[in-house]
Amino acid sequence: MNLNDTDKNRIIELIKAGEKLPKEFIYKLFADEEDVFLFWNGRKEDTTNIALPFHSIEHIDEPRKEDKKEGDMFEMFDTRGRQLKGWTNKLIWGDNKLILSSLANGPIRDEIEKEGGLKLIYIDPPFAVGADFGFNIEIGGETAEKKQSIIEEIAYRDTWGKGISSYLSMMYDRLKLMHNLLADDGSMFLHCDYRVTSYLRLLLDDVFGVANHRNNIVWYYRRWTAGSNSFQKMHDDILFYSKSDSFDLNPVFIEATDGQKKKHEKGWDRNTAKIEGRRQPQLLVYNQEKVDAAVKIGQINLNDYARIVKVNTGETIAPDVWEINFINSQSDERLGYPTQKPEALLERIIKASSNEGDLVADFFCGSGTTAAVAEKLGRKWITTDLGRFSVHTARKRLIGVQRELQASGKDFRAFELLNLGKYERQFFMDDLTNGKRKAKEDLYVDLILEAYKAKRIDGHATLHGSKAGRFVNVGPLDVPVTQSRLMDIFEECRQKLYTQVDVLGFEFEMGLTPQFIQELKEKGVSVTLKYIPKDVFDKRAVEKGQVKFFDVAYLNTKEKVKGKSITIELTDFVTHYTQDDIEELQQSMRAGSKVVIEDGQIFKIEKDKNGIINRTVLTKNWFDWIDYWAIDFNYEDKKEIIKVKNDKGETEEKWSGNYLFENEWQSFRTKKSPTLEFTSIAYNYNKTGKYKVMIKVVDILGIDTSKIIEVKIK
Repeated sequence: MNLNDTDKNRIIELIKAGEKLPKEFIYKLFADEEDVFLFWNGRKEDTTNIALPFHSIEHIDEPRKEDKKEGDMFEMFDTRGRQLKGWTNKLIWGDNKLILSSLANGPIRDEIEKEGGLKLIYIDPPFAVGADFGFNIEIGGETAEKKQSIIEEIAYRDTWGKGISSYLSMMYDRLKLMHNLLADDGSMFLHCDYRVTSYLRLLLDDVFGVANHRNNIVWYYRRWTAGSNSFQKMHDDILFYSKSDSFDLNPVFIEATDGQKKKHEKGWDRNTAKIEGRRQPQLLVYNQEKVDAAVKIGQINLNDYARIVKVNTGETIAPDVWEINFINSQSDERLGYPTQKPEALLERIIKASSNEGDLVADFFCGSGTTAAVAEKLGRKWITTDLGRFSVHTARKRLIGVQRELQASGKDFRAFELLNLGKYERQFFMDDLTNGKRKAKEDLYVDLILEAYKAKRIDGHATLHGSKAGRFVNVGPLDVPVTQSRLMDIFEECRQKLYTQVDVLGFEFEMGLTPQFIQELKEKGVSVTLKYIPKDVFDKRAVEKGQVKFFDVAYLNTKEKVKGKSITIELTDFVTHYTQDDIEELQQSMRAGSKVVIEDGQIFKIEKDKNGIINRTVLTKNWFDWIDYWAIDFNYEDKKEIIKVKNDKGETEEKWSGNYLFENEWQSFRTKKSPTLEFTSIAYNYNKTGKYKVMIKVVDILGIDTSKIIEVKIK
């Protein structure tokens, strides 16, 4: 510490008086041999070091099975692309802080190292104050807004709650974890704009070291000009760092301008530089005879020669200013995702900083551009996002890439959709109960009841609370609500003459069909199943009363078995999702129109100048809600094995109690092909017996609903 006795006494007096320390004292307390150090309110040196197991939600082995065409069985050669074995790409849903920590400290770290380590990280983190991560849904010629969940709002928008310092704390922890994950010869590209470029540059200097800053790349794009008191903003920044000096950048070539070509037609450029004691020509040389002669006498080495041959085709090495336009509004590449970046931008980054077979990652996935381009370029990938809709958008996009590669005869990799599941919930509860004497289970029930705005009740075996005349059961933290649990609730309600109960749960057993719920209602007890959102684990969301529980959706199917084959038809889907309060909206809105979502319907509300309100239903059919559905024809064929580290640091494998959903057939909407197929292929089983088939539906809001049916093949 750079403090004299007077300074020390003054600091002690200020602390005793409960007063703030002047900033010069803060500097003296923490200064070392450096003249300048990075400090902000809330900076912590410790990084998250928890390792939670990953759960597999879905496994996409093939783009999709298709009906065999006549003559297929006699074809000697199949020119379609094949699934590559070994590494399985990973699309992970959840908080990237916990994901990064679990990747860095858990068993998957060993898998990453076996692949040669993580060679590239590209991230495009949120950098707009108050950025909105909702999205628009096109329905019935109108646009409905799906608002972000509270967990997304708190993770992103409320990141700015204390100003830039809270944003820096959020990014600092994650950047240190990413640096830890990178291979020694790896690199990072961080995309940002004028609002946070200067701050993030300092963070990266701190984490990676100033000497490892390679470039501040300017991504220049064209926009319609607009009147302003500042020059038109037409670029973003990409901060490029390597982990060490062992990093090698692959040369990236772009088309040379006419001026550059004309300048070098005569051969040597007189503007030469000395590199390692030798004169080196610039690479824009168009007189091949002079180039060949220079190679013979050692003026140009073979690596430079290879580059010169490349530029003699009319290209030059890319500078640090890249002109790449936004995606055309009519392009099939455009997915309607608000922060989507052009594939051309990611292609340049990935080609420059990795080679085929290398592992790359993006921990702010968005619409999945990094993973999609990596797959097309033969790289392996990991990508993550907190947003449910983001992950669903990326899933569809990546299946589409698989299909393209297979159809063109190119190989592709399987990918799996992962999350931290019940272990993430357990982590949140452990964090909440730290130092508390109250039993964890009681605190958990109190937490859920508070978020649901229900009152706690005592003296019941299965019921925990009440709300507006309905009783409430809080389902378990780490296992699904089962049919037997519902029967216990039903029996207690019947004995006490209760007729209405809400059952809250994170997961529900697949056998809880609408028919079963209807049977309970006919016997005198109306049971409503509601999902508990992850938002309940954030105290701010609960205190603001912003946590929304929504009813479990249901789907119906029709099965047709013929011999050893089966086809599945999707016949109905029922949701009660509610985002808006129509009555409240109608009272507060001015003249105009708004699209809202309430109780499983999307409405267009119009209000004229006289206050007359007209309501139009946009979701006219049940299938208007369906965005994606998929089938595993032999569910329970493969157990889900998770890897955990024991107290000795050794990796152990154990069955989670769940099974892998292997996505064998799927149909989904895209911009290019917005219609769905509602009947699957005829799937053929190899032998007779009983099989379980799992059908998964994802609605237009990105929410999953599943059903299991049992079939008998004779």
